Amino acid sequence: MDKILILDFGSQTTALIARRIRESGVYTEIVGVNIFNREKLREAKGIVLSGSPESVYETGLAPDRSVYDCGLPLLGICYGLQRMTQDNGGQVTAFPKREYGGVKVTLQVPADTPSHVKTFLKAFGTDGSMFTAWMSHGDSLEKLAPGFDGYGISGTDFPAVVAHESKQWYGLQFHPEVTHTERGKEALKTFATEVCGCEKSWSMGSYLAEAKDSIRRRAGDSPVLLLISGGVDSMVTGALLLDALDPEQVHLMYVDTGLMRKNETELVKRNLKKLSARHLHIVRCGDEFFDALAGLSAPEDKRKVIGDLFIKIQEREVARLGLSDSYLLAQGTLYTDLVESGKGVGDKAHLIKSHHNVGSPLVDAKRREGRLLEPLDKLYKDEVRELGRILGLDEEVVGRHPFPGPGLAVRVLGEVTREKCDILREVDAIFIDELRKRRTADGERSLYDDIWQAFAVLLPVRSVGVAGDARKYGWVAALRAVSSADGMTADVYPFPPKDLIEISTLITNGVNGIGRVTYDISSKPPATIEWE
Repeated sequence: MDKILILDFGSQTTALIARRIRESGVYTEIVGVNIFNREKLREAKGIVLSGSPESVYETGLAPDRSVYDCGLPLLGICYGLQRMTQDNGGQVTAFPKREYGGVKVTLQVPADTPSHVKTFLKAFGTDGSMFTAWMSHGDSLEKLAPGFDGYGISGTDFPAVVAHESKQWYGLQFHPEVTHTERGKEALKTFATEVCGCEKSWSMGSYLAEAKDSIRRRAGDSPVLLLISGGVDSMVTGALLLDALDPEQVHLMYVDTGLMRKNETELVKRNLKKLSARHLHIVRCGDEFFDALAGLSAPEDKRKVIGDLFIKIQEREVARLGLSDSYLLAQGTLYTDLVESGKGVGDKAHLIKSHHNVGSPLVDAKRREGRLLEPLDKLYKDEVRELGRILGLDEEVVGRHPFPGPGLAVRVLGEVTREKCDILREVDAIFIDELRKRRTADGERSLYDDIWQAFAVLLPVRSVGVAGDARKYGWVAALRAVSSADGMTADVYPFPPKDLIEISTLITNGVNGIGRVTYDISSKPPATIEWE
């Protein structure tokens, strides 16, 4: 199968590049720059050099020279372009003027432009075309490497698009993989299919076949235990395990931490019955989690405590099940979980936030022992939904909004208590119920289905208000709703004011303890989707 190879220099969007290319039907493999070698080039028809949080002046990030000697087409993205420039005789400099966010780029394609360059550039337009590109870099190109010419200039007068006059080497000083870049997806498709000549032979169906084969090889006859939350990721993982293995091998354990959404346990039971699972274990242990969280307010402390306790309870309950020592632990970990936790393909990614199923020392230990199955770790959320539909899961399951592994503990800001969780559960239930009832302006879908993710947050402050003729001192709840394609970037959902006002009124009138409601209007970046 034809493939594009991506060298991972630690960018938060490296897998998003792969995802965009896969959408065009071309198989894409990510490899850490620290483990890249000539052997990795087998079957590759092109190479992408990803972005990075580092500078080209940092040590240890230069790729093996075989990247430049292999004769394959190369595409450098952001840091990848800077890396190509610095490694081949150009110069990269940290200028006082930096470029972040949406920046206009003007294409410059003179008549004598080499034909291979025109083939790549046509995705962005013709000479004089202007488009918005998403940038995130402090360093810029001061001098192009020998043989390179500039074909696009940014609104701040820095080179934004370059290409080699004779080699099929191209560079973009922006991120074509994010949805904010106009025609970026088309550029990646053009590189893979027209420049590199890859056949469109990859699909989610082929991914499913490979995943099932990998699960069978890894598991053998050993029992597999999945910690299932009832959210999209773990439910799809459960469906995949049950499809790949003998259902007698698969044990589904649902840990009710007391940090779940309203009526979550009942919903989980109902949905799991549809999977024809033979071993379902419900563990109620809310008291243990609230005791462990007492006095903690820092987000990372809460995540680590929840992750450790989660695994300890799992191990305790597994012992009660009498599974053999050879059992494997399965999790619905997505690539975004690994990226944000600094656990990408290579070792250069930066920590954004810990995920309870990624950052826990106990999970790390199981990963090192080779006893961890994470069959979704190369996928993004919308790809997981597509896989779930192929596996036959109901839309009620695959269409649910994302829910964090630590549950309400990261939506109750500050110290977590049962009382605060009970209040937040009611707020969130009203918010989500109203989104399901209300329709978009054209009436074609519910607001819930039009939104990527929506939820409520309980702030660690109280506000003065009036209830009747009495002074009221209540908690402040924040509502969050975003539009996104993959969760790596997100825009604020543009609610009509009427909807927000009516929902706010329902919450303050219906939830005892809430005195004020706000709406979060922060996009990602600079904010994350979750508050913690």
